[in-house]
Amino acid sequence: MKLKFMMVAVFAGLLAGQAAAHHSFAMFDPEKLLTQTGTVKEFEWTNPHVWLHVMVADAAAGKSLEYSFEMQAVPQAMSGGWRADTVKPGDKVSVEYHPLRDGSRGGELVAATLPDGRRLGSSATRPAPPK
Repeated sequence: MKLKFMMVAVFAGLLAGQAAAHHSFAMFDPEKLLTQTGTVKEFEWTNPHVWLHVMVADAAAGKSLEYSFEMQAVPQAMSGGWRADTVKPGDKVSVEYHPLRDGSRGGELVAATLPDGRRLGSSATRPAPPK
Protein backbone atom coordinates (compact mmCIF):
# COMPACT_ATOMS: atom_id res chain seq x y z
CA MET A 1 0.00 0.00 0.00
CA LYS A 2 2.85 2.40 0.88
CA LEU A 3 4.54 1.70 -2.44
CA LYS A 4 1.35 2.42 -4.37
CA PHE A 5 0.88 5.70 -2.47
CA MET A 6 4.50 6.71 -3.16
CA MET A 7 4.15 5.98 -6.89
CA VAL A 8 0.97 8.07 -7.11
CA ALA A 9 2.63 10.92 -5.19
CA VAL A 10 5.70 10.91 -7.46
CA PHE A 11 3.53 10.85 -10.60
CA ALA A 12 1.37 13.72 -9.32
CA GLY A 13 4.51 15.71 -8.52
CA LEU A 14 5.85 15.23 -12.02
CA LEU A 15 2.61 16.41 -13.58
CA ALA A 16 2.46 19.45 -11.31
CA GLY A 17 6.01 20.42 -12.29
CA GLN A 18 5.17 20.31 -15.99
CA ALA A 19 2.02 22.36 -15.52
CA ALA A 20 3.83 25.00 -13.48
CA ALA A 21 6.57 25.31 -16.10
CA HIS A 22 4.14 26.35 -18.80
CA HIS A 23 3.33 30.05 -19.04
CA SER A 24 -0.02 31.67 -19.70
CA PHE A 25 -0.85 33.88 -22.65
CA ALA A 26 -1.75 36.80 -20.34
CA MET A 27 1.04 38.88 -21.87
CA PHE A 28 -1.02 39.22 -25.07
CA ASP A 29 -4.00 41.57 -25.50
CA PRO A 30 -6.85 39.40 -26.87
CA GLU A 31 -9.04 42.49 -27.35
CA LYS A 32 -6.76 43.81 -30.10
CA LEU A 33 -6.13 42.20 -33.47
CA LEU A 34 -3.33 43.76 -35.54
CA THR A 35 -1.80 42.84 -38.89
CA GLN A 36 1.80 43.09 -40.10
CA THR A 37 3.13 42.15 -43.53
CA GLY A 38 6.77 41.43 -44.10
CA THR A 39 9.46 38.92 -44.95
CA VAL A 40 10.18 35.79 -42.95
CA LYS A 41 13.50 36.06 -41.13
CA GLU A 42 13.26 32.75 -39.25
CA PHE A 43 10.73 30.00 -38.55
CA GLU A 44 11.54 28.18 -35.29
CA TRP A 45 9.90 24.75 -35.45
CA THR A 46 10.49 23.78 -31.83
CA ASN A 47 8.75 23.05 -28.55
CA PRO A 48 7.43 24.36 -26.27
CA HIS A 49 6.21 26.91 -28.86
CA VAL A 50 6.74 27.50 -32.56
CA TRP A 51 7.96 31.04 -33.40
CA LEU A 52 7.67 33.04 -36.62
CA HIS A 53 10.07 36.00 -36.93
CA VAL A 54 9.17 38.54 -39.62
CA MET A 55 11.02 41.64 -40.82
CA VAL A 56 8.53 44.50 -41.33
CA ALA A 57 9.41 47.72 -43.17
CA ASP A 58 9.07 50.78 -40.94
CA ALA A 59 8.95 53.98 -43.04
CA ALA A 60 9.38 56.21 -39.97
CA ALA A 61 12.54 54.39 -38.88
CA GLY A 62 13.77 54.00 -42.47
CA LYS A 63 14.56 50.34 -41.92
CA SER A 64 12.99 46.94 -41.29
CA LEU A 65 12.11 45.93 -37.74
CA GLU A 66 11.81 42.38 -36.42
CA TYR A 67 8.44 41.16 -35.12
CA SER A 68 8.25 37.82 -33.29
CA PHE A 69 5.03 35.83 -33.23
CA GLU A 70 4.45 33.02 -30.76
CA MET A 71 2.38 30.03 -31.82
CA GLN A 72 1.27 26.77 -30.20
CA ALA A 73 3.47 23.72 -29.65
CA VAL A 74 4.58 21.68 -32.68
CA PRO A 75 1.77 19.06 -32.42
CA GLN A 76 -0.93 21.74 -32.25
CA ALA A 77 0.64 23.72 -35.09
CA MET A 78 0.71 20.53 -37.19
CA SER A 79 -2.99 19.96 -36.46
CA GLY A 80 -3.63 23.40 -37.97
CA GLY A 81 -1.76 22.59 -41.19
CA TRP A 82 1.68 23.96 -40.33
CA ARG A 83 4.85 21.98 -41.14
CA ALA A 84 8.53 22.68 -40.57
CA ASP A 85 8.81 23.83 -44.19
CA THR A 86 5.56 25.85 -44.42
CA VAL A 87 7.56 29.06 -44.65
CA LYS A 88 11.23 29.78 -45.17
CA PRO A 89 13.43 32.87 -44.87
CA GLY A 90 12.61 35.37 -47.60
CA ASP A 91 8.93 34.38 -47.94
CA LYS A 92 6.44 37.25 -47.82
CA VAL A 93 3.71 36.70 -45.21
CA SER A 94 0.92 38.66 -43.58
CA VAL A 95 0.33 37.93 -39.90
CA GLU A 96 -2.74 38.72 -37.80
CA TYR A 97 -1.90 38.73 -34.10
CA HIS A 98 -2.83 39.73 -30.57
CA PRO A 99 -0.10 42.22 -29.61
CA LEU A 100 2.04 42.10 -26.51
CA ARG A 101 0.60 44.24 -23.73
CA ASP A 102 3.98 45.91 -23.11
CA GLY A 103 4.14 47.30 -26.65
CA SER A 104 7.05 45.13 -27.81
CA ARG A 105 7.10 44.14 -31.47
CA GLY A 106 5.23 40.85 -31.79
CA GLY A 107 2.50 38.86 -30.17
CA GLU A 108 0.38 35.73 -30.36
CA LEU A 109 -0.14 34.58 -33.94
CA VAL A 110 -3.86 34.30 -34.77
CA ALA A 111 -3.55 33.69 -38.52
CA ALA A 112 -0.99 33.97 -41.30
CA THR A 113 -1.48 34.42 -45.02
CA LEU A 114 1.26 32.46 -46.75
CA PRO A 115 3.01 33.14 -50.08
CA ASP A 116 0.71 30.65 -51.86
CA GLY A 117 -2.39 32.46 -50.54
CA ARG A 118 -3.35 29.89 -47.88
CA ARG A 119 -4.44 31.22 -44.49
CA LEU A 120 -3.50 29.16 -41.47
CA GLY A 121 -4.45 29.67 -37.84
CA SER A 122 -2.17 28.57 -35.04
CA SER A 123 -3.81 25.12 -34.66
CA ALA A 124 -6.88 23.03 -35.51
CA THR A 125 -8.62 24.38 -32.41
CA ARG A 126 -7.57 27.92 -33.35
CA PRO A 127 -8.18 28.08 -37.11
CA ALA A 128 -7.75 31.28 -39.10
CA PRO A 129 -10.79 33.49 -38.56
CA PRO A 130 -12.86 34.41 -41.62
CA LYS A 131 -11.72 37.52 -43.48
